[in-house]
Amino acid sequence: MSDATADEAVAAGRPNAGAVLAQSMSQAAARRPKSRDLSPLAGLWPHVRAHIGDAIGGGLFLIVSSSATVGLSAAGRYVVDHGLQLGTPQALNQAFGALSVVVALLAAATALRFYFVSRLGERVVADLRRQVYDHILTLDPAFFTQTRTGEVLSRMTTDMTIIETVSAYASIALRNLLMFIGSLGMLIAFVPRYTIFVLVLVLFVLAPLFLFGRRVRKLSMTAQDRFAEAVGFAGESLDALETVQAFNREANVSARFGAGVEAAFRASMARVRARALMAALVIALIFAGVGGILYLACTAVFIQHTMSGGTLLQFIVLSVLAASSVGQIGEVMGEMQKAAGAMDRISELLAARPAIAPPPIPVALPEPPRGAISFEHVDFAYPGRPDLPALKDFSLSVKPGERVALVGPSGAGKSTVLRLLLRFYDPQGGVVRLDGVDLKQADPAKARARIALVGQDAPLFSGSAYENLAFARDGASQEEMQAAARAAQAFSFLSALPEGFDTPIGERAKTLSGGQRQRLAIARALLRDAPILLLDEATSALDAENERLVQEALHEAMTGRTTLVIAHRLATVLEADRIVVMDEGHVVEEGDHAELVAKGGLYARLAKLQFGVEA
Repeated sequence: MSDATADEAVAAGRPNAGAVLAQSMSQAAARRPKSRDLSPLAGLWPHVRAHIGDAIGGGLFLIVSSSATVGLSAAGRYVVDHGLQLGTPQALNQAFGALSVVVALLAAATALRFYFVSRLGERVVADLRRQVYDHILTLDPAFFTQTRTGEVLSRMTTDMTIIETVSAYASIALRNLLMFIGSLGMLIAFVPRYTIFVLVLVLFVLAPLFLFGRRVRKLSMTAQDRFAEAVGFAGESLDALETVQAFNREANVSARFGAGVEAAFRASMARVRARALMAALVIALIFAGVGGILYLACTAVFIQHTMSGGTLLQFIVLSVLAASSVGQIGEVMGEMQKAAGAMDRISELLAARPAIAPPPIPVALPEPPRGAISFEHVDFAYPGRPDLPALKDFSLSVKPGERVALVGPSGAGKSTVLRLLLRFYDPQGGVVRLDGVDLKQADPAKARARIALVGQDAPLFSGSAYENLAFARDGASQEEMQAAARAAQAFSFLSALPEGFDTPIGERAKTLSGGQRQRLAIARALLRDAPILLLDEATSALDAENERLVQEALHEAMTGRTTLVIAHRLATVLEADRIVVMDEGHVVEEGDHAELVAKGGLYARLAKLQFGVEA
């Protein structure tokens, strides 16, 4: 395969898996964001604001549950100093009644906090998924020559799952922050002389959190990168499973995927070890500090008699709450940093802007559509290969209703002509016009609405035949779909399926034969009823009998429509009003079959090679 052909294959969605995999792995590190704070999470705010009621509910019950948790220390002190100290049934009832009220309030507020926070998180992630997918659909093919589809899917699944935990972890972080502030305030109010020891303990706990936090986030991003690479390769290999099996490369592909999984595992274990060490250090510092403070407090109660038993209980509870709150904040910060890395990757997708976009003030295409096509001195090279132009000073005019066949050797630029007409790319030089309007000045959606495409391997979708046909035009009736299927010689085999046109045909219609899939794709194009028909080797997957039937259908479909045909088969070429011969990106010959054969040029040689005696 030549370099030009390779570029066309990538643009057509048939990339060389090994080359693309190597390229994406070498570029992965450069594309990953390296922010060191939680600011990427601010990108979630518009989605949170859209569901502010849930956010307010979660925040309100967060405050209540945090206050109730801190209030347990006061309730415990009341039980000891009032209920147990007085020892009367009435005092005990009052003390334990107050404790029960606080516990009930804590339980109810915690449940409601969990509900509102979880609902908010699920809703935000659902909205974000839709936003990302809708945005991806606007990106042009050039984006996907640099970013693998598997990596995009990894960001939409794995990274979205990580982001989904943000609301829960943010809630935990805020709850612990409020508990720390409340605990510290009550310590200052009731046992100010020992509060300094708690503050020193907190500082000792914070130190390792700051030291390890940055390291954990870096390791988390590395693990996510390795997993995305493994998922991307898995997607490529599964998409080409028949090829893998045909070449007996299962073991090789499995080994490569296994190596990717192991790399992701090693990166994840490095993060786990760092977090485990951080957790062990924090716990050791917390219990060492709490033990020392507890010793001082017990001395004040039982030896110096300067503190009551209830105050001791409250002091212990508040100290543990303050220290453990800081520890949990550190734990949560690691997850929040991981989520920030995931949000960075999602934001990178949302920040991608398509090179093909409607101009600020699009020029309206004339009505009714005529189907006139014009290429004027067009120069074009695929992104990343400016040194290998696919079209060079290419000019072609097609009149409304004219049928033009493009022929030439592989890599001549034939499929590129169709991609420029569909405005998947813009030329670097020259002008492409549709009905007299420069495509760069028109709305791409309006231009594409005038074109129906049948490719060499036209993709179909999971679902039924009706669902695939409906993809061509909104509001098409079943009668219209069946008429299109009849015209494409697809009605007989579709109606013979167990549930007729409603029968599920599997992922990418793999339950159908190659010829059946192609006829269904042709029916879809006919149903679109567009003034321009593009056929890129549309009959290459058909046997001789099916090709004859489809040629009859295409003959009717081409009547009154401007048609560009890329084909090597004689029957399709003979249907054309004009044959345009391309080589190395420009036109070298034009005419009908007999004229071009008589010239003895490139077409004559191709005809002899491809058509044999029929030429």
